[in-house]
Amino acid sequence: MADGTSLPDSQRRVRRSPLLFTAPLVLLAVLILVLLWEAVRANVSPGARGDWPWRLQLLDMEALGSLLAVATGAVLARAQYARTVRPYLGWRGSWRTGLLVEGEPAWRVGMMNGGQHIAVIESWECRVVSSSGPGTGTAAWVAVPDVVATLTADGLSVGRDYQLIAFGTGFPLVGTGNYDTVPVGVFSRRFVERIDVLQVRVRVTDVVGDSHERVLDCMRGSREEYNVPGAEPVNE
Repeated sequence: MADGTSLPDSQRRVRRSPLLFTAPLVLLAVLILVLLWEAVRANVSPGARGDWPWRLQLLDMEALGSLLAVATGAVLARAQYARTVRPYLGWRGSWRTGLLVEGEPAWRVGMMNGGQHIAVIESWECRVVSSSGPGTGTAAWVAVPDVVATLTADGLSVGRDYQLIAFGTGFPLVGTGNYDTVPVGVFSRRFVERIDVLQVRVRVTDVVGDSHERVLDCMRGSREEYNVPGAEPVNE
């Protein structure tokens, strides 16, 4: 089995917005340093305050206190808002009939954003490992066309054995509360038998500029349900 199966598929934050996260923290750190300087300066004897560097007054203590309160509030408000607008990327798979060939079952995988706000796709990559032999397949993350080329070389045909959706940069994933999914791929039984691992790594940007990433293991669960009699009808 490929080492890619050991990857955790839980969502993780991979980058914070430099403007909306780093800048307020830097401002807060600078103000704290100014406060420490003024606190040390206040404890210097009055006679020494006329000498350099103690005569350097950066900010009035009253103004400094107000700025510190504003900066601290901005950092805390940003953190709370980031949690509110965070996307929640989820996926599900199920056997359905008639998605590829009339009357034949196929494994359908769909993705959703369970958050309340929109997220925009930043990158969409895949990797595949087949069961036809050691070293067969793609170990690195590549674009969908490269995966299609690998699957074609392995004897699997688009439209008959599988359909794999490619999402471009900027595609919006709208938050939904009814658990409707956007199709990621559809795979025949022949595909499930021949492919050990098919993973999709999706990275999205939320409304505050943070980037989130999740790995979808498209083959997970397909073999557990493989021998379940009958497949669900197509209803979405």
